[in-house]
Amino acid sequence: MKQRRFDLLVVGAGPAGLAAAHAAARRGAKVGLVDAQPRAGGQVWRHDLRFGVPAMARTQIEGLGSAGIEWLAGHEVVLAEDHTVVASHADGAVALHWRKLVIATGARELMLPFPGWTLPGVTGAGGLQALAKQGWPVAGKRVVVAGTGPLLLAAAATLRRHGAQVLGIHEQAGRDVLHAFARRLWRWPSRLAQAVELRARLAGSRWHAGSVVLAAHGDDTLRAVEVERGNGRQWIECDQLAVGWGLVPNVELARLLGCGLDATSVHPAVRVDARLRSSHPDIHAAGEALGIGGRDCARVEGAMAACFALGDERGGEALRARRKRERAYADLLHAHFAPDARMRALATPDTLACRCEDVPMSAVHAHADPRQLRLVTRCGMGACQGRVCGAALRELRLASPSLSPTAVRPPLTPVELAAMADVPSDEPEQGTDP
Repeated sequence: MKQRRFDLLVVGAGPAGLAAAHAAARRGAKVGLVDAQPRAGGQVWRHDLRFGVPAMARTQIEGLGSAGIEWLAGHEVVLAEDHTVVASHADGAVALHWRKLVIATGARELMLPFPGWTLPGVTGAGGLQALAKQGWPVAGKRVVVAGTGPLLLAAAATLRRHGAQVLGIHEQAGRDVLHAFARRLWRWPSRLAQAVELRARLAGSRWHAGSVVLAAHGDDTLRAVEVERGNGRQWIECDQLAVGWGLVPNVELARLLGCGLDATSVHPAVRVDARLRSSHPDIHAAGEALGIGGRDCARVEGAMAACFALGDERGGEALRARRKRERAYADLLHAHFAPDARMRALATPDTLACRCEDVPMSAVHAHADPRQLRLVTRCGMGACQGRVCGAALRELRLASPSLSPTAVRPPLTPVELAAMADVPSDEPEQGTDP
């Protein structure tokens, strides 16, 4: 197996990972940056085939080589042990040895079950945004965007930019909640300007406050959605439904490495100290892995994590006030845009909870014990390994941590046997002496 050794290895090439890699390189460290995607940028700065990436991202992405950072694109981390991770890629597997590690694994979308949510044409808001950037044909498609939070506006703006007909944006939060949120935005003027810009780009697409999608309807594909607003229910014929209920931290790698998690949240994040150091003394974490905080927060934390990991106490401390400010904004978002009780009541007994294994909600309610649920129904044991259904059932208050990706075992993702054959084993071969 190929071997690579680094003073500091960063897993995840989104805003947090890029900031960490550049900060470490500026301090003279030998830095490796690994990500499963072929291009750096993560989900926030995913490369758009038509429009590229924002200037802020372009500078950091294009500067990886000149900064002396070893960029390992298309490398998916599948195994991890003390001071070594194994990444699978097209040419096999490579062992990445590190003295210090920064986990910047980002987040994924939270999908909540409701009638019709598994129909072709129903996707996550961020998922459809990513598909459009990668060339999925959305031009001329009638799209309904629904859920809660600023991601809805960003996704709708991207879809409009790619030619989609955005029929409406249905925000769960009521006007009183939105007004209360807006009144506190004066502390973050750049965020307010960003929201105004997005609304300007969506001129002509109606935005409905206090509106919730109740069901998606269709036979072999999506035909219409049913929404509930203050004045009653409405059917909207459409081609695509993009729903966004927030994000869930990706903590699988941290958990596999033995890092402690903050269990106070519905969706656990990596637990760190004031220096962004996890319970493992040589592992730091940054960005959404610490709890959903957004792009700007991720960039600050990435730089902080690298500084502290490499012993630059002064550099890390200089960023603390900015991090506190960004985390305060994240708390404000969560307080105003968390999924409410209405979403926990939408799923019927026939609604699928686990779409990988076709497990309905009735089966979930029939097995209160998580272990029994897994053994009898295989809920959480499909291709996504509980990343979708585990998070959804935790949000619905129907699952314990055992039915979620916080309970992990290697490999972290499906991997070819040929790649695994390269992984050294401590066990003796058959027919040999130990």
